[in-house]
Parts: sequence; structure tokens; C-alpha cells
Amino acid sequence: MAEEKNNVLLEVKDLKKWFPIKGSGFGKEKAFVKAVDGVSFTLNRSETLGIVGESGCGKSTMGRSVLRLIEPTEGQIIYEGEDIMTLDRKALRAKRKEFQMMFQDPYASLNPRMTVGEIIGEPLEIQTDMNSKEREAKVLEIMDLVGLNTQYIRRYPHEFSGGQRQRIGIARAIILQPKLLVCDEPVSALDVSIQAQIINLMEDLQHHMGIAFMFISHDLSVVRHISDRVAVMYLGHVVEYAEKDELYNNPSHPYTIALLSVIPTVEKTKREKIILQGDLPSPANPPSGCCFHTRCYKAQQICKECTPELKDLGNGHMCACHFPGK
Repeated sequence: MAEEKNNVLLEVKDLKKWFPIKGSGFGKEKAFVKAVDGVSFTLNRSETLGIVGESGCGKSTMGRSVLRLIEPTEGQIIYEGEDIMTLDRKALRAKRKEFQMMFQDPYASLNPRMTVGEIIGEPLEIQTDMNSKEREAKVLEIMDLVGLNTQYIRRYPHEFSGGQRQRIGIARAIILQPKLLVCDEPVSALDVSIQAQIINLMEDLQHHMGIAFMFISHDLSVVRHISDRVAVMYLGHVVEYAEKDELYNNPSHPYTIALLSVIPTVEKTKREKIILQGDLPSPANPPSGCCFHTRCYKAQQICKECTPELKDLGNGHMCACHFPGK
């Protein structure tokens, strides 16, 4: 039991991020957009946790909140036994070298006025006492590790393809040898063949450096390939959470079942497609009871009145539904 606890790198407890709505004051009841509303999960060392869900479900906000790139409203973010919510600005900055982020758009996240060498080496300049020669040597080493030609060190981002830019982003994220990397849709802007190269690179780096990934994506096929466990988000909540094969082979929440039913497959036994009706409700005015009941084909009266708890169905398969199962 102690060994299992020591293997946990990150534990998130009841994380919330509510954004106040303008014009809700002056005597009116203050309103909020509840982008993340009580999310809990754990991430082990050298593990990949996939986070999936529709656009607007809160997965990117959650990723940024975990790293305190945006300040959470409440909750605990326990990294290696220490709640980073309690750290002041100076202590958090010192800790940042241990957790980094990869962004969705590999071009927008790179400063167009800086060379590749400057972009990749900037974290070393901020977080270490290395001199310029030592930094350049480290940059060249990391460029080689991620498959970038070291002769390109003086070039600028606009001179690279999308896949090369994402490799630059990866190099910048791993140069401080972090233990945790939050990846926010890191391959969604790339062609399919380039996606495969980047995913394979990430797996190689994980094996080589022991990095744990939080892999945020709406592409369930990519998530299945890279993840060890998967959490399914809907309207700011985790509605299902399990080992990868368990979740894909035995989904229990109606939302997960509907998502998996539309994945293209070459298997002879195909799932019956379930098309969800209606749009994702507004996180500023979420439904009462179960947040999914307005679109659920299983919904009954209790779903409208009572919020289901995230319960263990066995073997760590968690599901927040009054009527789990197919």
C-alpha cells in the first residue's frame, strides 16, 4: 500500500474553476461559468492519463488549472505530497521546472522574434545558472533527442513545418527534465502521418525520461493509443474514469458509450451508433441533478433531481451514473 502511494505523482481533489460573469453584481446574485466543477483524479509516475470530452467540457481549463497557469477557484493539487495551491509566487516559480505544458497550436506558442535556440534555451536561462555555452550545448542535445536538425538552431519558427514546430515545443517543455507534462491537444493541428510521429516521439521520451503525461484530446483513437488510464469529462465533471482497455471495452456511462459508438473501426462487430441530441448545456447554467440528463437516452426522474456520485464499479472503474452499464 505504501509503495502504491509513493508511486502517485499527482493527486487532484475536488478541483474547481469558476469564472465570474460580468454584469452579475449590483444587487443581483453573482453568476459564474463553472468550467471545472469538482474534478478529482490521480496520476502515477511515468503514466499517461488521457482526458477526453467534447469541446467546451472544461478539459483544457482543467489542465491549465492543475499547473496554476490560471488560478483554481478551490480544491487541492497535491504534487509529490505537497499541495501546490499553498505555494506563494516565488515557491511556485521554483517548482515549475518539474511540471511543464505543451500547447495545441505549435506556432502560436512560439515567439516569432526568437530563434529556435533561444526558444528552447529560455527555461534554462530562467531556472538555472548555466552560462551561454552550457545552455547552447544542452539545447543542441535536446534538439537531437526530439529529432530536430541541430543546424537549425539559428532559424526562426516561421521557417519550420507544423510537425517541426511541435518538436520545438516539446524540446522547450522537456529541457528542464520535468516529471509531469500537461499536453493540451498536442497533435490536433497536425496531419495524421505527423500525428503518429509526434505520438511515437512522446512515448519514446516517456520511456527515456520517465515523464508522466496528462494528455488532453477530443480524439478517442489517439487517446487509446497513448494512454494508460482515461478520464471522460462532461460539462466540468469527470463522469467516467478507468484503465484504458477497461473503459474502451466496457464503457458504463451513457456519454462514454455514445462517444465510443461513433469511432471509425475495422472490426466486424461494430457498436450501434448513438447520436446525442441537442447541444452541450451552458456551464453558466448547468442542468440540475446529473449534468448529462438533458441529452441522455437513459434519463429518468431521479437523474433530474439527484447528482450521481463517482462510484467504483470494480477494479478502479469509476462512473458517475444512476444507471451504469450498457
